[in-house]
Amino acid sequence: MSDTNSDNITPKPLVNRVAQSGLITIDLEKLSNSQEILELDIKDFLVSEFLLKEKEFRANLDDFDWENYSDKIVAVHCSTDALLQQWAFMLITSKLKNVAKNVYFGNRKQVVNKHLIHTIQQLKLDDYADTRVIIKGCSKEGVSDEAYLEITKILQPVVKSLMFGEACSTVPIYKAPK
Repeated sequence: MSDTNSDNITPKPLVNRVAQSGLITIDLEKLSNSQEILELDIKDFLVSEFLLKEKEFRANLDDFDWENYSDKIVAVHCSTDALLQQWAFMLITSKLKNVAKNVYFGNRKQVVNKHLIHTIQQLKLDDYADTRVIIKGCSKEGVSDEAYLEITKILQPVVKSLMFGEACSTVPIYKAPK
């Protein structure tokens, strides 16, 4: 007598219904961490890290190896309470403009957010036209509320639906009228 149960059962293949659903998930944290951001502290070009003297400042800029910032995003700030003229930021930016990928004012944390907003604004909206999009939540690094606002502003005019969360549990944000 043979055991027909074990011989005739074919296991059903596992189906990833989320992958087949056509949902697009955007992880803002991964989007913000996609580029290396280096800080440039202006204090390093000042006399005694505090005093801005144009001649010495220009000489320090001329002697500096700007190639360290090649194709990087640069966060320009001053960590001391030095009184700086606006032209100091302009001179530094003029040195970085042909070297760095992009230059922003602020410390690293501020620039991460500024660059994320810039990246969101540069998204190819055709890639999201008439699609169902989930904006991933629960980031480790902490994505700013401003970034969630911006992604909503940018995507809402083109998507079929916009949701927040994970594929298994979403909060509906927007659904295009039929």
